[in-house]
Amino acid sequence: MSCSLLQSLKTFNDRRYLSIFIFGIASGVPWVMIGSVLNAWLADEGLSRSAIGLFGIVFSVYSLNFLWSPLIDRIKPLFLGQRRGWIISMQIGIALGCVAMSQLTADTHLFYLALFSFCIALCSSTQDIAIDGYRIDIIDESDKDGLSAASSVATAGWWTGFGGLGAIPFFLVDTPYFYWPNVYLLLAAAMGILMLGTLLAKEPAIARERLLESAVSHIPLSTKNRFLTWIKQTLIAPFAEFFVRNGVQLALSFLLFIFLFKIGEAFLGRMSLVFYKEIGFSNSDIGTYSKLLNWWVTILFSLVGGMVNIRYGIYRGLMTAGIAMAASNLMFAWIAQSGPNVTLLAAAVIVDGFTSAWSTVAMVAFISLLCHRAFSATQYALMASLSVAGRTFLAAGSGFVVDALDGNWSLFFIATALMVLPSLYFLYRIKDKIQHLEHPPT
Repeated sequence: MSCSLLQSLKTFNDRRYLSIFIFGIASGVPWVMIGSVLNAWLADEGLSRSAIGLFGIVFSVYSLNFLWSPLIDRIKPLFLGQRRGWIISMQIGIALGCVAMSQLTADTHLFYLALFSFCIALCSSTQDIAIDGYRIDIIDESDKDGLSAASSVATAGWWTGFGGLGAIPFFLVDTPYFYWPNVYLLLAAAMGILMLGTLLAKEPAIARERLLESAVSHIPLSTKNRFLTWIKQTLIAPFAEFFVRNGVQLALSFLLFIFLFKIGEAFLGRMSLVFYKEIGFSNSDIGTYSKLLNWWVTILFSLVGGMVNIRYGIYRGLMTAGIAMAASNLMFAWIAQSGPNVTLLAAAVIVDGFTSAWSTVAMVAFISLLCHRAFSATQYALMASLSVAGRTFLAAGSGFVVDALDGNWSLFFIATALMVLPSLYFLYRIKDKIQHLEHPPT
């Protein structure tokens, strides 16, 4: 088995994966800006659990970005090409949003904090559309191993941005020289550095118009009005093609599984910072274990997860990740009972990092497998937005759930573990279809 995994490692020997890794970092950093850093800032200012949970509504933009994703596939910026042009434009918007956040205070500018958080989320979610399209377009369609490798590298990059760079603010605010607003200037500078990676990346060579003509040839969208035809091909064709190619019943099964798979993890993640602070961990503890340790664990298991997917298939990767996800949530219930034990926190972070990495790699590879190259950004955004929907619309009420349980964190984490089970049932039902997509008949 070890020899097989080492053979899988050779798939990563390609310069394209460095660009995918850097784009992963750029995709993860905004979640620090409007997620963990903002949550910790609001918690230090004394906002309630329910109020902090409601701030998570800004992440709903990630669930809705499929609405404008067709424009990212059809409108070509004036510079850097179809994918990189959109990516760098959104990175500029994210950096400017951070500069604006650095000028605010939580006690007097709460509305503007929410407003600029929304602006960062809007630019970030649009950037993600272009990044996902880039990752799919840059890998040959027949290279299924390459898709799994790209998914693992993208996940490692995302966690480098979210966990590696995301640890730095928590160390800085424990010094007398920094408070949360100053941190946003550093985050803006980090996004500026990541723009260099966008400038140096290679634009995918895709015959987009030819692929579009082939994809819509069996879908009646043409009209006598050229503008109306363009609108139909841009806004309707990506979704119509997905349902026509898979059939309505199977397409809905795919989408329902994607929606359910990470709901339990989302509920846990939304309240994790609040839990750490209430249970008694310091900002330095959070930075060391929840960010830095989680970062390295996730990178390791992202690469291992990619190799396992290459060797054993995406279905087994998803099933393993789902079972482990439920188990890892129970580790946090244990911490709730034992108190601020850093050894137990480290163990929980390692298990959680494994499940987060493994599940994300498998899910990204699965969604990429379902996309047609003519609409790679749009179709990926449609399915990824469903995955994020559980983290936003439902998980935004996680603070109310904890309050309804009278602050019983153990019971809350047990409930999040049980949330994984429905998705595993749907995954088993579509097992044969996933394996058919991975190994189509010649």
